[in-house]
Amino acid sequence: MPKARKPPLPKPQQLLLVEGKNDQHVIWALCEQYNLPETFSVEVPGKEIDRGGIDAILESLKLRIKQPKLQTLGIVVDADQDLLARWQAIRNRLMESGYQTIPTVPPPDGWMYTQPDKPKIGVWLMPDNQLPGMLEDFVAHLIPSNDSLRPKAEAIVQEIEQLKLNRYTPIHHPKALIHTWLAWQETPGMPMGQAITAQVLSYNAEIANKFVEWLKRLFELANASE
Repeated sequence: MPKARKPPLPKPQQLLLVEGKNDQHVIWALCEQYNLPETFSVEVPGKEIDRGGIDAILESLKLRIKQPKLQTLGIVVDADQDLLARWQAIRNRLMESGYQTIPTVPPPDGWMYTQPDKPKIGVWLMPDNQLPGMLEDFVAHLIPSNDSLRPKAEAIVQEIEQLKLNRYTPIHHPKALIHTWLAWQETPGMPMGQAITAQVLSYNAEIANKFVEWLKRLFELANASE
């Protein structure tokens, strides 16, 4: 007799969309370190392996917003080289979905908005809503301020770039820096999320505090220990 199929899991009522698995694991690790309750799901859009990315998020927004019973939708994406262009792309999609009051520039502490008959919405542009960059720029701020290896990592990455030995594009300089630094730790090559959990990276840096405060306001969270 065939086994009964398990019913599908209910779709989350609170959802945070991110570009990739690294973003997902960094955010999970921060939530763990800050003892945030598990009331929202962190998802990478797209069923294909490693689909993710900004295009997948933009393509999925209209359907996500119409998802039955969805209460809150957060979006975390890289600002990349042009922060205002990235903000405008998200702003346009949200306005097409009926959101009306969206600022023309991202607020420094992250943006969120509640509109009747629609999910509460929030957007954070990595690293800090103010500067171009990406997740790895955010994570670089978590390197302890008195760390003696960071200047060495910065020097070797710059030297490689000056000699034109780098095989990565200039926009990926932050990735080269943080992963060079992580390669020199007690456990070489530790993923970023794992490094936060192991407290190799300092989770309570100012930029992390600001990001977590945005999460707490967006999803109306209190620390689990409170």
